[in-house]
Amino acid sequence: MNENVKKFFVLYDSDPELRARIAAAEAVYPGSLELREALVEEVLLPVAAELALPFTVEELRDYETDLFQRRLQAPDPDDGDPEAPIPAYTYWLFGRGWYNDEARFCGDK
Repeated sequence: MNENVKKFFVLYDSDPELRARIAAAEAVYPGSLELREALVEEVLLPVAAELALPFTVEELRDYETDLFQRRLQAPDPDDGDPEAPIPAYTYWLFGRGWYNDEARFCGDK
């Protein structure tokens, strides 16, 4: 997995100005927000590249898939340490259209 994806989202989570910039770009995006891959290509990736943290849509997919799998495997806070919450994350792709990509189900990356 490209470490730039992780670094970008660490920065994104800690920088309100960056989040506002992405939100503003997203607000003027002419495409459907349900077509998240196109939105990522037109909004998120150019900003990441400007910050010298380039990554691809495929690398973002891999990052989000890994994150989602780890969240599924995390212990239930009621069963374990209640002081160890699962961090919140808003997925850019997962659950917003890309998982319906027929080629991915057929094994063709």
